[in-house]
Amino acid sequence: MLSSQFSFLELLRYDAFVALMASFFTCLLLVLTQKWHGSFSMDSNSGVQKVHTTPTPRIGGIGIAIGVFAGFAASSHGIAAAEKRVILSAILMAGIPAFIFGLLEDLTKKVSVKIRLLATMASGVLGWGITGTSLTHVDVPGIDFLLSFTLVSVVFTAIAVGGVANSINIIDGLNGLTAGTALIILAAFGIVARHVGDIPLAFTSMIIAGAVGGFFLINWPKGKIFLGDGGAYFLGFTLAWIAVLLPERNHSVSPWTSLLICSYPIIEVGFSILRRSLREGYSPTEPDFFHLHSLANKRWARKIFSNFSKPMQNGLTSPFLWVYAMIPCTLAIFTYQSKLLTAASFVVSFLCYLMFYNKLAYFRWIPKR
Repeated sequence: MLSSQFSFLELLRYDAFVALMASFFTCLLLVLTQKWHGSFSMDSNSGVQKVHTTPTPRIGGIGIAIGVFAGFAASSHGIAAAEKRVILSAILMAGIPAFIFGLLEDLTKKVSVKIRLLATMASGVLGWGITGTSLTHVDVPGIDFLLSFTLVSVVFTAIAVGGVANSINIIDGLNGLTAGTALIILAAFGIVARHVGDIPLAFTSMIIAGAVGGFFLINWPKGKIFLGDGGAYFLGFTLAWIAVLLPERNHSVSPWTSLLICSYPIIEVGFSILRRSLREGYSPTEPDFFHLHSLANKRWARKIFSNFSKPMQNGLTSPFLWVYAMIPCTLAIFTYQSKLLTAASFVVSFLCYLMFYNKLAYFRWIPKR
């Protein structure tokens, strides 16, 4: 690894700043030209999970993808340039299936969840094919033995990548929620990577954060543009791939650290499946209005910010969830070297989720009688 002596100011002035500006102006252009592409790029305001009041472009993922590419182009000079470009090029190439099939759903509304999930898993396999990296240990006896076999390792990695990407899509329900959560997650990955001396991965996390930040400035608080499935699945893949790279490149980092950092969206999707399964007549994949962020919008934001417009209430709900997302990410920064502590921290994060959910839902998730 390279020396850990570097200046984040240099990064912010170059790679990440270029990524931010490219993403910002792309998203701004998409908003200003929506009358030209709106007939196929708009997200309607009808549906059980919709809380926005007007049709809105749902192709913000294009801005993030262009931002990451711009960051890649700008990373040809400076600290850890070669390794940064290797990581970013793998993300850009391997992320194509996740992005394309998600974007097709945004434009056609005809790509099923199953196809999008398989496409994201294919991105995980492609990432292994490009880099030769896959999950080879998770610090669980028995499973680690199985992961010593390449086929098992690659399949496990593909499933993990697909799961994380899908969880990012699940929480994409409020202005700024997914982008803000992703920024928190990327900051945690970057800080842990810096602590262990993995400067290229730390810089990569910040470059991607720059691309997300450019979108965030247009998306929050009023929701002028949405990520869409293309953006959610591509962003989910990038987070998942960094989660794979961190413990595989740095064996002093427990694999549980990546799980802990991404725990908010992972717990959300896992609990949603359980909750829907327990409710009589509900399919685990059926959409509803009982996600943690949906309840926070209904129970907290609409009351606390009752004098604000609905779009502002939408956006002002997200900070409540950002606070929760910070809990596991902060714990990970201090426990990343210990499997026991990171696993315990994950349990703490799950209990915090249940506490918040119980407070908001008033036991509404209990099976119908």
